Amino acid sequence: MSAVEHFDKVEIDARIAAGFPPVHHLHNRLHIEMPFGLINDPNGLVYHDGAYHIFYQWNPFGCAHKNKSWAHTSTRDFCTYTMPTLALWPSDAHDKDGCYSGCGTMEDGRLRVLYTCNAKDEAGVRSSAQRFGTFVRGAVQKEEIIIKGPPAGFTAHFRDPYLFNWKGARHLVIGAQTADERGCVLVYREQPCGWACLGELRTQLNDFGYMWECPNLLSFGDYDVLVFCPQGVPARDYDRQNIYQAGYIAGHASIDAMEMLMHGRFKELDHGFDFYAPQVMTHEGRHILVGWMGMPDREADYPSCEEGWMHSLTLPRVLTLRQGHIFSEPAHELKALRHRETERPLEAAGESEFSTTLYDLTEILLDLTMGDAYSVSVELLFGLEKLVLRYDRLAQVMRIDRTGMKRGGRGERKFKLYAEQTLSLRMYVDRGAVEVFFQHGEEAATIALFPEKNIRPTMRIFSDVDMEQISGVLWELEPLHFEGERNG
Repeated sequence: MSAVEHFDKVEIDARIAAGFPPVHHLHNRLHIEMPFGLINDPNGLVYHDGAYHIFYQWNPFGCAHKNKSWAHTSTRDFCTYTMPTLALWPSDAHDKDGCYSGCGTMEDGRLRVLYTCNAKDEAGVRSSAQRFGTFVRGAVQKEEIIIKGPPAGFTAHFRDPYLFNWKGARHLVIGAQTADERGCVLVYREQPCGWACLGELRTQLNDFGYMWECPNLLSFGDYDVLVFCPQGVPARDYDRQNIYQAGYIAGHASIDAMEMLMHGRFKELDHGFDFYAPQVMTHEGRHILVGWMGMPDREADYPSCEEGWMHSLTLPRVLTLRQGHIFSEPAHELKALRHRETERPLEAAGESEFSTTLYDLTEILLDLTMGDAYSVSVELLFGLEKLVLRYDRLAQVMRIDRTGMKRGGRGERKFKLYAEQTLSLRMYVDRGAVEVFFQHGEEAATIALFPEKNIRPTMRIFSDVDMEQISGVLWELEPLHFEGERNG
């Protein structure tokens, strides 16, 4: 049966709507996810006609990385969303093996997307083309192919275009791999006769992985940031501990010189276990990031596949750049999800231990004034299972430990974090996900969890000696609302 016959949009959209709201205790309610199938890269993020549009890769037919299509939803406030629908799917010889990642843009009042067409011949040889389409009445109408394949000297690992403007002309960056299997980013410029390859955007990162995916080129005032996902970079003691990374370099992008000038070191955007393929849209001066809460080639870490679905998108984060470092904080619109009547202050002084029960969906603000304490831990307890955040003040190291969970990915992540007197945390606890923002967004961590029991977690804070002060606020949160869902 052909790919065209598999993808029945009417039937698939009806199945999606029938699955909202999800009822399984592991289904997240603060994060976008689907009632069935596998989600991965967010795509086509753009503000158009009064709403933020979010596309994302999705396999409607199972939890394998194939049948790559795009789903779509939109929101005006990051709290209420349109019902997700199938928007783009394989339908011809150019994209028969997958509609891979891409971006969105506004053009002459239309919402357009640019995506990578993936196709393989009978021998399994891949071809990659870049194609525009226009989003009309819930689906992408496929239009012109603007780049038929990679330039000479580059492999068919050539994907994930991202549009930007430079000196009045449209450009795009795209993830690529050289013939000698070195990751890089290529730049194209739109010209009257078509899109011309300007070459590789050079950096000071030599031999930095075998493939760079999902590039974004952003401007923060006088500084530019290249976001990308290198594959094949070795792990270090306090960073790059996932199989693949998602991070950035900050400096000055010169398209004339085809170089990122005076850039700093590569820094990760997130130090958790489950963060990859972020995309950023810019609207009214805000850089808004959405990431994939998952990790390629780690399928055994996500046991929800046994129930028919896999992965989520992260909460929307607003990025700012301070002294060459990206800070990320949840979009302020998410405050509207708070139940004001269940707002609960957290206060204790001169204590080395504190605990409280959380809600099914919880936001927590914590300031831990450490005093003479040098080891401080925040635990989320799910019965006998637990997730631990442990701060070593002397070493200035934060450890995230999920070896206490029975199912899914386990292990530890650790990273450098400076907290002189007060350790500040902002946490969102969903049914199967935790997002933590440290020191007012200086660092972040995304963690997928799969607790066995459907119980409300308990938060326990303890230290080696009495802390000077524990203060904060805890809120019960409303779930995201999807228009047209049952009982909605």
